Amino acid sequence: MTVVRAESLRGQLGRQLSPLYFIHGDETLLVGECADAVRAACREQGYTDRQVFSVEAGFDWNGLVAACDSLSLFSERRLLELRLPAGKPGKEGSRVLFEYAQRPAPDTVLLIISGKLEPAARKSKWVRAIEEAGVSVPVWPVESAQLPAWIGRRMITLDMKPSREALQLIAERVEGNLLAAAQEIEKLYLLHGAGSVDVETVAELVTDSARYDIFRLVDTALRGDVAHTQRMLAGLRAEGVDPVLVLWALSREIRALASMARDLERGTPMARLLTSHRVWDKRKSLISGALQRIHGRQWWALIQRCAVIDRIIKGRAAGNAWDELVQLTLRLSGVYPVRASA
Repeated sequence: MTVVRAESLRGQLGRQLSPLYFIHGDETLLVGECADAVRAACREQGYTDRQVFSVEAGFDWNGLVAACDSLSLFSERRLLELRLPAGKPGKEGSRVLFEYAQRPAPDTVLLIISGKLEPAARKSKWVRAIEEAGVSVPVWPVESAQLPAWIGRRMITLDMKPSREALQLIAERVEGNLLAAAQEIEKLYLLHGAGSVDVETVAELVTDSARYDIFRLVDTALRGDVAHTQRMLAGLRAEGVDPVLVLWALSREIRALASMARDLERGTPMARLLTSHRVWDKRKSLISGALQRIHGRQWWALIQRCAVIDRIIKGRAAGNAWDELVQLTLRLSGVYPVRASA
């Protein structure tokens, strides 16, 4: 089995071209760059005939089979590109891909570009067969804590030498949006050039293009990061996001945590609690931290506060919904003591 990290793909391509590449993930920029690297390597080695297949509703897999079985009329070597946005080829597609992986076509590179794979799909026969026959490149999102380092590596390739403070500021202004980060780095290079980059330069030249997301807002609040939470909430408001969507995300999480808090009070061990409520591994420390910070009836107070905000949004109670959401996220972050009375 050959599994290669996205940042190591160019090295693998330089050593040996595989008959099959499977790039999958939901980070569009990185998936696209990995695919570009495979295409460039194929061109360098004479794979000049390229055919593209996009799997959509009603896609005829026989067309791909025919292309795999036929010889190119224009060159001895060819690149077949299969785009699989949903990561689900279906029964027929699974069979075709499994059988192709058993006997890849000669003088052919099959490049499969897929969306994020569900856990069940990663264990399927067709995926395992592809990984055995070629190179699998899983593309994972860049976490917030890793973003400054990712930006730094990208800038170093352009002979730019950013300070730690400059990297942190870029990360804050393009939070979660790798495409925006790449664009800002290119703009910095064009306007500033190679060499040292300090925080003052970034403050002047980098646009505040952060992608504020309601689900990341919830996680940031649970982490207790007050300043970050309020900045994200202000961003959502500025972007014109309906407060009902923000309340929906927050109240859903609060209800789930209230249920967990009840189980915790009844003596359920934390590890078993997180497993029984199907908390993802990446969120376990986040959830356990929130449950240790906010207890019992405090969760009920938060649920009551959600109900009040809902009435305000619907015009059934006086108040400003966004101001109330600020107070709710502050309480969820652990800034203010949460009392049982609403």
